[in-house]
Amino acid sequence: MIKIDVYNGENADVFIRSIEDNPSVTAAVADILANVRARGDEAVRGYSAKFDGYDGDFSVSESEWEEGAKKCDPYLYKVMEEAGANIADFHRRQIPQGFEVEKENGIILGQKVTPLERVGIYVPGGTAAYPSTVLMNAVPAKIAGVGEIIMVTPAKGGYIKPEILAAAKIAGVDKIFKVGGAQAVAALAYGTESIPRVDKITGPGNIYVATAKKLVFGLVDIDMIAGPSEILVLADGTAAAERVAADML
Repeated sequence: MIKIDVYNGENADVFIRSIEDNPSVTAAVADILANVRARGDEAVRGYSAKFDGYDGDFSVSESEWEEGAKKCDPYLYKVMEEAGANIADFHRRQIPQGFEVEKENGIILGQKVTPLERVGIYVPGGTAAYPSTVLMNAVPAKIAGVGEIIMVTPAKGGYIKPEILAAAKIAGVDKIFKVGGAQAVAALAYGTESIPRVDKITGPGNIYVATAKKLVFGLVDIDMIAGPSEILVLADGTAAAERVAADML
């Protein structure tokens, strides 16, 4: 057994967790939000060209969506369908119910539960694909009765991975836009000529996405400020590699 002292000088920097905002990131994100709010699609397109190398149409057409989803591995598609059904079954049991109570004096007291009109979900891009993010955000919204589910995801060169398009189809997403980063959050929060304003934004992202969600909270609702996904496994040569990998999953 190896004991790690997280308080000594040698290891302190490794375990530090800052709870303070990064001023430079906050300032950069605030500029993006203000620019998108003022200039709409023009600003979003500029940031997309700069960060993702794409300045084409934001909206994913039905044909592009359909053809892209067909390229998804059939086995993975089947697994995602099963996962989607399980997620739906679980969250269907969580739906809150309204009620009415009539008092003796004729006064009626009650609670009416209504779904949001429109929700935006952010799906990270990059080298990895996150179809689970699509399912875990869109399926509960669909079960809750949300009127319209908008998905945004960064698309390097305009390309979205087939498994993301397939997951969106399975989950019941209504529209997909090829936009990522803080500019995507801004577009969802304020609305642009192409991207409709939503009532709530969900889904994880990098520090710029997280900061953008934090800054627009109040104008729109958000799910949470997601922290970094970190996994640490301490193992030596006696450890079974397959079991270590299983722990990480």
